[in-house]
Amino acid sequence: MLLNIGLAVAGFVMLIKCADIFVDGSASLARNFKISTAIIGLTIVAFGTSAPEIAISFNSHLSGNNDLLFGNVIGSSITNILVILAVAILVKPFKIELDVIRKQIPILLWVTLGLSVLFLDPFLNGATTHSLSRADGAVLLLFFSIFVYYLITILKADKEKESLIEAPKYKRTKSVWLILLGLAGIIFGSNLVVNHVEQLATSIGISQKIISVTVISIGTSLPELVTIIVAGKKGENKMAIGSIIGGNIFNICIVLGLPILILGEAATMAFTFIDVIFMILAAVLLWLFSATSREIKRLEAIAFLAIYVAYVGYIIIQ
Repeated sequence: MLLNIGLAVAGFVMLIKCADIFVDGSASLARNFKISTAIIGLTIVAFGTSAPEIAISFNSHLSGNNDLLFGNVIGSSITNILVILAVAILVKPFKIELDVIRKQIPILLWVTLGLSVLFLDPFLNGATTHSLSRADGAVLLLFFSIFVYYLITILKADKEKESLIEAPKYKRTKSVWLILLGLAGIIFGSNLVVNHVEQLATSIGISQKIISVTVISIGTSLPELVTIIVAGKKGENKMAIGSIIGGNIFNICIVLGLPILILGEAATMAFTFIDVIFMILAAVLLWLFSATSREIKRLEAIAFLAIYVAYVGYIIIQ
């Protein structure tokens, strides 16, 4: 037990240090290519920090553990907003750009609602389980293509504002190496934390569903947590919020959609439409809180955390 705790702490220290390197490299690369840090947050940061989730999804599907497959995505999507963003806001509140409120969060809302419709099998055809077919996986990838189209429009807009981009801190080659080094450390550190905390949780008899939406979801979201906190402290607000939005879109469309499209149908009895409702609620509240004052306040972050506690409480008493 002491060894597990020690290795988990070591992994967390590595996470913090490597996140600092990763954010510096990402911001510098964006400025080298004269694009905003928003596009880096929505792509390199969001997709890179989601690497643990996609690895877990493929392994879960291959091993037939579909509860972990769905819990990994649904749990991470809920956790990213209700816990990761909330904790980052409590550390340091930051402004939300108008483009994020008008375009990026609505895309996340549509993707989340799209998944909820695909999850309606028991209501539509009387099925006893919630399942996603290869066709559903293809639909999720189609949603992702819409997101990619939006990213292309951002790139075009950035080209028109090249003169407003700050000078880079490092040259392109060094920026890329910093990103790779930081990301490798983030993934390795998060694996240390997740694996050893999961072993502790399993040893005291916690259920697979609770582990997947708490230990696994929070653990695999640690890269997002440390990255968004570091980015916020460095004033890279666009990168910070972009990593959450892009990460959730990537989780739903790729982390869930791609394994199902490649490996075939996946079904679960442990996760129901109630879990999806919490995921929708998180995305809706993110939009509402952002739209009211273009800033998520500490009190609203506390509300996020309270809803997450209610969700975990629901799972425990279910």
